[in-house]
Amino acid sequence: MSDVLADRIERMTRFVKRMNEVERDLSSPYVRPKDAATLILVDRAGRVPKVLLGKRHHGHKFMPGKFVFPGGRVDPADRRMPVARPLDPATEAHLMKRLQHPSAAKARAFALAAIRETFEETGLLLGVRERVTAKVPRGPWTAFAEANILPDLHALHFIGRAITPPGRPRRFDARFFTMDASAIAHRIEGVTGPDAELGSVLQHAARALPARHVVMRPVRIDIGPPAARLRAHQRDRGSP
Repeated sequence: MSDVLADRIERMTRFVKRMNEVERDLSSPYVRPKDAATLILVDRAGRVPKVLLGKRHHGHKFMPGKFVFPGGRVDPADRRMPVARPLDPATEAHLMKRLQHPSAAKARAFALAAIRETFEETGLLLGVRERVTAKVPRGPWTAFAEANILPDLHALHFIGRAITPPGRPRRFDARFFTMDASAIAHRIEGVTGPDAELGSVLQHAARALPARHVVMRPVRIDIGPPAARLRAHQRDRGSP
């Protein structure tokens, strides 16, 4: 192992320890991560770029009081929502990597989940105005059809994947996307869906937030003896 690689591993180990200081109990039974998606909406209209963040309600069990990007679990209906433009082929290929059952439909669902969750938590409809003639799934997606807006997946950029480590009671396998704020086609005031998790939605320059409120996760955090890490990794991948 090279000195550079060893240094990187050591720094990551220290980072993991710091991240877990507030979550010392890692003894929960194994839970398979749920597919999820998160959107980082960037506003470049001003001199300093801004990102869309929401402050979670202090009554939530998961990261109470923290500033987070909109996001949540993938819904089965996300596979059936029509779009204005499909994912970029390279983006689609990246989303299908390291999946037990890769498919274009699953990659598409990740992207659409990020857009839907953003709407449910903020009232923002992301996409392009276009007459909607195809059948739209019931639920949150009907708001897009009523406003004649279709999601534009080509405008999404996939930037990474984060898996909650084993030992926690709630685990997510989240795909992170970014999109320019120019994709905002419409806003419905006062909209928060039944599963909305953001208490209030504000725009902040990321560097202006207190460090204790910002939550950043590595792509994968491996904790514990190598054998335990391997078993958890195999279970996540669906291996025996």
